[in-house]
Amino acid sequence: MTVSDPKHDVPEGAREQDQITTDPAKASERMRAGSMTLTLAPWVIATVVLVFLPMFFTNNSALTIMNQMSITIVFALAYNMLLGQGGMLSFGHAVYAGVGGFACMHIMNMSDFFETIPLVILPVFGGLFGMGLAMIVGSFSTRSAGTVFAMISLGVGELIAACSVIIVAFFGGEEGISGDRTYAQPFFGVEFLQQIEVYYLTIAWLVISAALMYLWSRTPVGRMANAVRDNPERAQFLGYSARWVRYYSFIASGFFAGVAGGLFAINYEILTEENLNTASSGVILLVTFLGGVGFFFGPIIGAIAFTLLQTVLSLSTELWAFYAGTLFVATVMFFPGGLAGLIMMHVPAFKLGKASGLVMPYIKTLLPAAIGLLGLAALVEMTFHFRHAATGDVEMTLFWTTFNSHEILPWIIAGAVTVIGLGIAKTTAPALKEAWNEANTAGGAS
Repeated sequence: MTVSDPKHDVPEGAREQDQITTDPAKASERMRAGSMTLTLAPWVIATVVLVFLPMFFTNNSALTIMNQMSITIVFALAYNMLLGQGGMLSFGHAVYAGVGGFACMHIMNMSDFFETIPLVILPVFGGLFGMGLAMIVGSFSTRSAGTVFAMISLGVGELIAACSVIIVAFFGGEEGISGDRTYAQPFFGVEFLQQIEVYYLTIAWLVISAALMYLWSRTPVGRMANAVRDNPERAQFLGYSARWVRYYSFIASGFFAGVAGGLFAINYEILTEENLNTASSGVILLVTFLGGVGFFFGPIIGAIAFTLLQTVLSLSTELWAFYAGTLFVATVMFFPGGLAGLIMMHVPAFKLGKASGLVMPYIKTLLPAAIGLLGLAALVEMTFHFRHAATGDVEMTLFWTTFNSHEILPWIIAGAVTVIGLGIAKTTAPALKEAWNEANTAGGAS
């Protein structure tokens, strides 16, 4: 009597399939390949979108807005290397972008040297000047974080902003410095005479800078910056110098801020004191917080949102800064993670497969809330026109409708829309909260 061997009873193809399935090395390779695909996919998609955007927005004004948006993204990501990754709140980071931009402008005016280099490498010089200034300032400002660092950054920012109207040879005084980018050596026949050519130069540097900053966040220094941000004492106990980690992060941030300044010089061909004063530093702080400092892509979202507010909304109303400030305050109070954090809050619901249950509650709550906020904005605009319009100017146009702001009927309509919209949103808010708990709880609401 012969006993059958189970190994020989299994078909050859099945044994090979089982070996492929259970081989730990091959399974690990497939996991790494899948992780690499998920990492590269957003970068590839974003690059393709940036390349094809000019086909949909063809006029020069749209290209200028997109250039400004790209420059702001680079600057915001550089600032996030300090605030989001290193926990260093800076009130004067615009000086590194400004100094880098002014240096690039001086290089533009050095005709003998500028004519020998292609324009595409000019942001490198801006980055080097920004890094050089960061090396000097960081040598004494990164000894500690928190309030001390913030106050030193504010003092340095104010000092250099004051020097901008004193050291005329470098900063050009109140008039600033202008240049001409077309004097550079042509790059494969491209002289950057047209705005579309400047756009592709800007997005090329945007992708390169963003990729390098992302890779920096994955280096040991970038990861230790997170540790120093969260618990500097424990990082020092493990043998890492919190001061040197902050110093290296500060230098890298200064370099990419200088790159943003160089791109600004190429795009606008003029720099003034406004490019390095405290207001510019406050704007980039607002942009970064608005997008979300806890996520790498947060400053990208914040830069896009703020640029649209600053450019598109400012064409429709003089109170765009008021709305931007209100949005910033609301974000800090109710969504500390910024717009990126608001997006990432929905990840658990998607993983549990319950995100579809939030669609109708969102529509029932957010749509009336948006309408109510538009009514509130109408009241603000009408009040501004009523108080500041010229004598006899009683007509105003709002939401494509022209009416008399001195009559009572428009005020009644705007007030009714505000009260009804916000009232409906408040009534449906408990149902939205219940749906949210259900969508984020495995197996049902707790």
